[in-house]
Amino acid sequence: MTDGAAIKTGEAVLALDHLHKAFGALKVTDDVTLDVRSGEIHALIGPNGAGKSTLIAQICGELRSDSGRVHFKGRDLTDLSAFKRARLGLGRSFQTTQLCLEFSVLEHVILSLDCMEGGSFNLFANPRNDAALREEAVHWIGKAGLAGRENRQVANLAHGERRQLELAVALARKPHVLVLDEPMAGMGAEESARMVDLLQELKGEYPMLLVEHDMDAVFTLADRVSVLVYGRIIFTGTVDEVRQDAEVRSAYLGDETC
Repeated sequence: MTDGAAIKTGEAVLALDHLHKAFGALKVTDDVTLDVRSGEIHALIGPNGAGKSTLIAQICGELRSDSGRVHFKGRDLTDLSAFKRARLGLGRSFQTTQLCLEFSVLEHVILSLDCMEGGSFNLFANPRNDAALREEAVHWIGKAGLAGRENRQVANLAHGERRQLELAVALARKPHVLVLDEPMAGMGAEESARMVDLLQELKGEYPMLLVEHDMDAVFTLADRVSVLVYGRIIFTGTVDEVRQDAEVRSAYLGDETC
């Protein structure tokens, strides 16, 4: 991994161990065990209401599991806050854009860098005055495919560019794994293709857990796919194995995808 700590090829970077979560009598996470290995994109798919967002919240520390453990680079994160998990290198993007419309692309990435370095961002100061932060921010902006848009306000970005900016914000925190919550959500075909190309470029450099409904993107990007239905993983395998599994086709994919 170029911008993070070195991890052996094939090693589990992120591992979920028998996670359970219920709201009353409703089981939303039912004994989920999976891992994300170095160098791979592991896609998590499933119908609406399957529990994908709840699972991500447990991984990232926004929601506490009833039982089970979350391990990251061999360390047990289960009792750590979302902020501490992020500081250790657990990066994520959100299903719904979490950006400030009045800020520029550059300001968003500088803010991300400053937060991770323990600084206090001064809303009344010009962030471009810090040459070191500016230079590093420009690097991550370019890595997310937004070179030349540094000074553009978020309000003036296309939807796909906003998703790319969210990725730049995540990359600026030097993650050791990325948890991507539907990065293609709301995109047109051209924007989705651009995001797929970007994730392909990052593949191998950043292990990723990709939660996505766009099956063309999943089948293009994923090394392994886990299928979540009613809070339970019903299958994990390669793209070809998932395509051919009768239970997966019945529960989610449909025969037309095979």
